[in-house]
Amino acid sequence: MAEVNASEELDAGLLDEVNMLVEAPTALRGTFEEKHLELPSEALISVMKKHQRYFPVKDADGKLMPYFVTVRNGGDQFLETVADGNEQVVRARFADAAFFISEDLQQNESLADLLPRLDTLIFQYKLGSMLDKSKRIEAVVADLLPLFDVSDADKKAAQRAAHLCKADLVSHMVVEMTSLQGIMGRHYASLMGEDATVGQAIAEHYLPKTSGGAIPQSKPGLLIGLADRLDTLAGLFAADLAPTGTKDPFAQRRAALGLVQMLVESDLDFDLRQGLALAADKLPVEASEESLAACLDFIVGRQRVDLIERGFRYDVVDAVLGAQRHNPAGVMRAVKQLSAWVEREDWDSTLLPAYSRCVRITRDKIETFEIAPAAFKEDAEKALYEALQAAPAGAPGSVDDALNAFLPLVSVINTFFDAVLVMDEEETVRNNRLGLLQQVAGMMDGVADLSCLEGF
Repeated sequence: MAEVNASEELDAGLLDEVNMLVEAPTALRGTFEEKHLELPSEALISVMKKHQRYFPVKDADGKLMPYFVTVRNGGDQFLETVADGNEQVVRARFADAAFFISEDLQQNESLADLLPRLDTLIFQYKLGSMLDKSKRIEAVVADLLPLFDVSDADKKAAQRAAHLCKADLVSHMVVEMTSLQGIMGRHYASLMGEDATVGQAIAEHYLPKTSGGAIPQSKPGLLIGLADRLDTLAGLFAADLAPTGTKDPFAQRRAALGLVQMLVESDLDFDLRQGLALAADKLPVEASEESLAACLDFIVGRQRVDLIERGFRYDVVDAVLGAQRHNPAGVMRAVKQLSAWVEREDWDSTLLPAYSRCVRITRDKIETFEIAPAAFKEDAEKALYEALQAAPAGAPGSVDDALNAFLPLVSVINTFFDAVLVMDEEETVRNNRLGLLQQVAGMMDGVADLSCLEGF
């Protein structure tokens, strides 16, 4: 690598794979014509890595160079001959790629020319073809645009990219190498006169491709990615094709986790219930309330597993999911905040017991009790009422805001329980006191269900 001033960074996964294929490894460098660098670098890398198990060579800036490294199983005899044989193979592969791209460009003046052929690709027989799916994605994107802060330019790009996002699936190049879906769409969009933002969104809407992988960096790419996954999940659950056991032919687990990851890493508040309903409205089959509820449970389950694998306590995760499971980004923020609170020295000894006493005594009460300040008999009742009135309203779903508002009430709550008998024989007095405690318990509504925590 030093001979050509190349970066020494290697693909660790490919290195492990090659290591398992050879017993006596000997590395050698091959070359190919620089003219092939005019092809999309992703296409060249895909050919080298997936088809030939070659290591692409890049410079210090990450730009592809006209070299590759391969590993033979044997010694260093006749390396020139071995290198020449590998070079001939990779040149033939690159020539094939160039031919497919040339054919796509000659046969189509625009990506839109490819769209009718999507009708020959079946997504799922109850849900129609890839053309049907493409049209649904376009419609869902139009519904999502008002829900996010998107500039006029990005709105236009999102609508155009949504229209074209699946077109490259029927191109010669993607039929030959399916891993290039989206990538070839971006390349063809650029060559066929589409705006760069449109091409970027077409490529990005497939992201993340793996757990923890890169997410879309543009708003149009993010919106199309959300629409695509919402359509897939809502549609397949409506068609009674939810994953079972280890069977997941439509990669719904990956779709659900990708949906969560996009919202979490972008820190975008979004109601999954609303998103699934928008997608369900476009389906050719009826999505029952039960199927949408099961779909939401499935997505929430993916986030729960992910959070626990990240090292968060299971009870903290369950507490937050119990209150705001429909908003993945809000769940992540709340889990981080609650994790810090439960580590406080006074959490188990003071804060949680004060709150739990209020919940336990009121949680079996169906009626919401009105508070009549004129009926207060004890100073402790008045003090708790005044403290509740003074408690600031926080941001929706914020654990920090809710518990910081609750913190000054702790001593007042303890005094209240010491000074009064909540279940007084007089109904008005009893209901007044229960109403006060219901208000305390309600401070965590929509934030976290603290009854899920250990020690509650």
